[in-house]
Amino acid sequence: MNTLLDAGFVDSSLSQDAGRLALGPDALSLLIDVLGHGVIVVNERGQIIHANRVARTELNRRRVLAKVGCEVHAITPADSRTLQDALGKAGGGKRSLINVSAGGLNLTLAVVPLKLDADAWETRIALLFARAEVGESGMFGFFARSYGLTQTEEQVLAILCRGLSTPEIAVQMKVAVSTVRSHVRSLCAKTGSSGVRELVNRVAVLPPVAPVHLAQIH
Repeated sequence: MNTLLDAGFVDSSLSQDAGRLALGPDALSLLIDVLGHGVIVVNERGQIIHANRVARTELNRRRVLAKVGCEVHAITPADSRTLQDALGKAGGGKRSLINVSAGGLNLTLAVVPLKLDADAWETRIALLFARAEVGESGMFGFFARSYGLTQTEEQVLAILCRGLSTPEIAVQMKVAVSTVRSHVRSLCAKTGSSGVRELVNRVAVLPPVAPVHLAQIH
């Protein structure tokens, strides 16, 4: 029986829709695949049971994590030990928050044991990636287009969301501070925001949806 039906999320009296769910891909797996956060489900040995598209992209890049055989591994030996230790703790029902890094890149992972049926013989564990930079979010581009932001305004907004100040943005973009302030005023006017804090907060709560180019990867 389909897991959604079993959990009571679908009305079994709707036979046509129920049939579609029973015959097609699991709807929850489809949902996980469009998330902007990487998600990997493994067992206690680190063997991959499911990885969504964002996670598969990261594994294929082999920057801080990689797939070795059917297992997930950190690139550095020290981080691999940290990951294995966290998986061991998850097997005992404990959550962990770890960092893996390589080549100047850092990734924070929440290692979370998943609750299973009492007769399940092995623990399933979720590796949840920290949120990607705002510019990599599928909703960020949609937000920018919705308010008619220029490419430069979109760039300024992405840097603002990383916590940089106006002078720091000016240095990074190699423009005058007054130019950045002009872009910020335009951003606030176009989005109806009272200031930078409100503007950044509005971006921070956008739904965590992956960019279209990732959502189309099979």
